[in-house]
Amino acid sequence: MAELYLTYEYHIAAMQLILAMLGMGATLTGRDFREIVRSPKAISAGLSVQLLAVPLLALAFISWPGVSAGVAIGIALVAAIPGGTVSNIFTYLARGDIALSISITTLTTIACLVTTPLILDLLIGQNLPADFVMPRLGIVIEIGFTLLLPLLLGMAFLQYYPRNAPAFSLWCIRGSLLGVLMIVVGSLLAGRLDLAAFGVENVVLVSLFSVALAMAGWLVPRLLGMNRSKATAIELEVVVRNVNLGVLLKVSIFPASDPVLAPIGDIVLFTLLLYGGIQLLIGAGLIRLRRGQNGEPSNNESGVQDSPHA
Repeated sequence: MAELYLTYEYHIAAMQLILAMLGMGATLTGRDFREIVRSPKAISAGLSVQLLAVPLLALAFISWPGVSAGVAIGIALVAAIPGGTVSNIFTYLARGDIALSISITTLTTIACLVTTPLILDLLIGQNLPADFVMPRLGIVIEIGFTLLLPLLLGMAFLQYYPRNAPAFSLWCIRGSLLGVLMIVVGSLLAGRLDLAAFGVENVVLVSLFSVALAMAGWLVPRLLGMNRSKATAIELEVVVRNVNLGVLLKVSIFPASDPVLAPIGDIVLFTLLLYGGIQLLIGAGLIRLRRGQNGEPSNNESGVQDSPHA
């Protein structure tokens, strides 16, 4: 079973990401992007935190003395990937600005075609083996075919089959979650998720990095005087990231079949999955906190959002 998983690891990772993006695309229409025009300040703040503050925080943690190459690369991958569909769902549950959340997710997803290889190059060049060459073109192609193309196809499905789109989106997202589960189980069976080898100190480091992202997401919109709804959307966009994409890039850059890169890849995978679990805990905590707060209305400034597009 372990050997079978290692043989098809890349295909499973690609499948789970494609399904996730198809599901996300099948919830998006042109009106979801009106927030770009209506709230340029909020959009700019969200993009600035995602594309500038998060990589700088990652650089600070990567520069920590004694950080292993695998953990450094895992943290860099977290910083280089955009927000995901789950951030939109969490924003809805936390009574945040859903239109803003969707706009930031989509814009950072499109931008990552350029920003992801650039951020990885800047952050982890020194952590890779001396003879390793960052596959920049390969990363761009991966993102194009597994992220952007499925997103557009999902939007086209909604356009032509609006009645079937909700069910289509739901089953795609369920399929994506199954793919993630297969990666976790397959990695466990192959002995690649070893907590003892990863080390408690690295668990603490990744946890602190997660908290640092949450603090950055909380601080920036409040310094800019945004209301709670928009601040919540930005906060969750920063914390809840598209770990699905990170897993695919890990599989592509550090294949388990490569005896030299596989050990580094195992630590990278553990880092990504650990962050994925922590971000869900932080997200759930933020939902509980925001829903329990009183005072400012939780609806968008222009009206009430009845349901999330995620």
